[in-house]
Amino acid sequence: MSNDATLTSFLSGNNALFLEQTYASFIKDPSSVDPSWVQFFNSLGDDVNAVLQEAVGATWSHRVGEKSLAYGRYGEFDVPCQDAIKIKDSPTQQKVNKDAPSANAAPDLSNIAAINQTTLDALRASMLTRVYRVRGHLNADLDPLKLHDKKIHPELAPETYGFTDQDYDRPIYLGGSLGMEKATLREILSKLQKIYCRNIGIEFMHIQEPDQKSWLQMQMENYENGVSKAERIHTFDYLNRAESFETFLAKKYPGAKRFGLEGGESMIPMLEVLLEDSSRRGVKEVILGMAHRGRLNVLANIMEKPLKAIFSEFQGNEPTPEEVEQVQGSGDVKYHLGVSTDRIIAGNKIHLSLTANPSHLEAVNPVVVGKVRAKQTRMNDDNRSKVLGLLIHGDAAFAGQGIVPETLCMSELNGYKIGGTVHLIINNQIGFTTSPHFSRSSPYCSDIAKGIQAPILHVNGDNVDAVARVARIASEFRSKFKKDVVIDMYCYRRHGHNEIDEPSFTQPVMYRKIKNHPSTYKIFSQTLVNEKVMSVDDVNEMHQSFMERMATAFEEAKTYASRSNDWLEGVWSGLSHSVDLHKPVMTGVEQDMLKKVGKALTRYPETFSIHKRLAKLLQAKEKNIQSTEGLDWSTGEALAFGTLLMEGYPVRLSGQDVGRGTFSQRHAMIYDQETAAPYVQLNNIGLGQREIEVVDSPLSEAAVLGFEHGFSLADPNILVLWEGQFGDFANGAQSIIDQFITGGEAKWSRMSALVMLLPHGYEGQGPEHSSARLERYLQMCAEDNLIVANCTTPANYFHILRRQMHSETRKPLVIMTPKSLLRHKKAVSSFAEMNGKNHFKSVFPETDSKIKAVNVNRVVVCSGKVYYDLMDKRESENVSNTVIIRLEQYYPFPEAALVAELEKYKNTE
Repeated sequence: MSNDATLTSFLSGNNALFLEQTYASFIKDPSSVDPSWVQFFNSLGDDVNAVLQEAVGATWSHRVGEKSLAYGRYGEFDVPCQDAIKIKDSPTQQKVNKDAPSANAAPDLSNIAAINQTTLDALRASMLTRVYRVRGHLNADLDPLKLHDKKIHPELAPETYGFTDQDYDRPIYLGGSLGMEKATLREILSKLQKIYCRNIGIEFMHIQEPDQKSWLQMQMENYENGVSKAERIHTFDYLNRAESFETFLAKKYPGAKRFGLEGGESMIPMLEVLLEDSSRRGVKEVILGMAHRGRLNVLANIMEKPLKAIFSEFQGNEPTPEEVEQVQGSGDVKYHLGVSTDRIIAGNKIHLSLTANPSHLEAVNPVVVGKVRAKQTRMNDDNRSKVLGLLIHGDAAFAGQGIVPETLCMSELNGYKIGGTVHLIINNQIGFTTSPHFSRSSPYCSDIAKGIQAPILHVNGDNVDAVARVARIASEFRSKFKKDVVIDMYCYRRHGHNEIDEPSFTQPVMYRKIKNHPSTYKIFSQTLVNEKVMSVDDVNEMHQSFMERMATAFEEAKTYASRSNDWLEGVWSGLSHSVDLHKPVMTGVEQDMLKKVGKALTRYPETFSIHKRLAKLLQAKEKNIQSTEGLDWSTGEALAFGTLLMEGYPVRLSGQDVGRGTFSQRHAMIYDQETAAPYVQLNNIGLGQREIEVVDSPLSEAAVLGFEHGFSLADPNILVLWEGQFGDFANGAQSIIDQFITGGEAKWSRMSALVMLLPHGYEGQGPEHSSARLERYLQMCAEDNLIVANCTTPANYFHILRRQMHSETRKPLVIMTPKSLLRHKKAVSSFAEMNGKNHFKSVFPETDSKIKAVNVNRVVVCSGKVYYDLMDKRESENVSNTVIIRLEQYYPFPEAALVAELEKYKNTE
């Protein structure tokens, strides 16, 4: 069977006998028929299989009381039908069950001519039902504007399956499918269209997990509207708030950009329903991420940021002197800002956090997911049920931004999974000025989510009841299956890209329709009045009450002084934005602890089958640790991690191939050569230690770095590191670096101790892998926003890593890590450089005692591997008049320390 046309031809009356015989043979022995028929029959579902079994004969039906356990599959699910067809009282049933032979007997086809019509009807009806589950969304009424005429998809036409006009009012046995024992074709079509083709269109048949697909099918086909009158009024209340807020802002600030929600107001009641349902399911914290559109509305009505504070910002009120002193930096526009709050939702306290996001639209996605993972880690939420990630997207951005599939890619990976994210697409049906047919190559903006087999719920934003329903389905699906789910809410932008944009330049037809289209508020309020859920007076009173509340807040905003920010509360208590970054931070560790950690680095279970080359490396490492000398780069790094773990600081290291290390230098995770089972030495140091999480990432830079940045934002007491496979691979994450890492503190007062490890150096790899481009990061330095370093010794590397946790502040660290120095005989350190009162040194003086200051007439200041090249050259040529000073930290520039060294050599040229 090569195509649907060929398949359909077999449903004609002329082929009925062949079809019956083939099906009977399939039931008796699936291997006796062509594989294409096996696939076909398996796809039909229990309902039709049960009918066919009853119709063709009980010879191959196993009876269990009055039930039949069908051999087929439920939809596409390998599960027995527990509510199998019973047509006991039908004439067909009485005929085929009379004198039924044993289950092992050959099929009796003597009565087959008399039952062809029943069998074919069941088969055709099953195929029609199944195709509605697959394709019904294509004919769903989703677009509030009805911009395009819909033509029924040919696979949804009954004629495709051999039905004729005469079949519409003839009863067909369904065996319980669609909740009906039997029905006419007209009734079947009516129910299928009601389920799959109204204001909700669902895509779920691409999912390969039977239980997920079956559950979604049940949600659609067994739905009973149990929503109470009070719940609908509550939903309308949030729709009223959404529209009233936009109307008020438009009137009071007509010339201001606010990226309003007009045309997509249903987002607010949808979010409230999502939060209510999630709260009832045990969620304690929700982290949201979104771009501009509707952000102020979310701040006001979901985050419950004081209205007077929002109005005060519109009025341009200056911050208080205390705020200016406390928060340095440039700030950001109001529709980028984040906020957090506690609310009582559905009777439970729930913490909401809206993550600050730049103009880079979807860039916030991995940041939110990383924050969720960190919160789950801190709360020991191994079941991933207490913290929820909620991402709000635009349609054009969801389809067009590469960060979206990169983030989706991480959703089921052990090192990154958070138990599913709820995605809400505000489908404006347009980008800035670009129509969908110019901006994507797929039918839906949500199609990329099929790559992770996420269910996609399309919904018409003008039907608020349907919007609330899909919100509940999405919340329950995520809670039940711990997987991502997507809501694609079709709406429109009543204005252009912003309130001062002219959209009809490029979209004249759309905006003629929008001009004459009633608001969602008017549509839903009229629905509730018509259905006697609310009276006209109730509607007007609710609207007037909220307008009065905003008017009061508007007057209060004129004298409102915002409270100081709370970024340094909770787990951030004790830290400070303003710290002298040149002040030494004592990071030395007692030698006994260094030895304890060092011993763990070379230890593994007796039954562990280790790689021979790795065994030799560990033996050499053990010898150096015992001597306390000759410690190489990877040992210095591991000692920093291990000592922090013992002090109570967890460590998370992720990136491409970080377990082994790009240059086979780290081996933070070793593998049994017989079983491939991993073993992490640093998680086996001693009692009371914290754990290191070593995660080999997907082949992504932007999303993974964004994830780790988000992780670092949630907890200042976890050392979070991202390593580029080569330093220049960070180019792929430049927007995360520019918008979040370098500017997050200045724009949003958000601190981060994220470490970026960037392997670099012109070391024979050619221009493709030659450098981490240090100068790029130095160009981004200002207001002490970053620390940029390039160490020359394992000990200094050890100290700078530990300083990240022991400092009184938190700053991102960009560090150029070496390749040639990893195994350089002279790039080694000792315990003596790591213990006691030692600390990171931003400048290293001349270390050769043979060089006398009086003889010096040249001073060379260098950094990194160049130092060893210069030192070798000086030794080989026996130069005694040149001093070499090493600059270990570029920014903040250690001016005082460098000047102090240069002062020693005043007689130089």
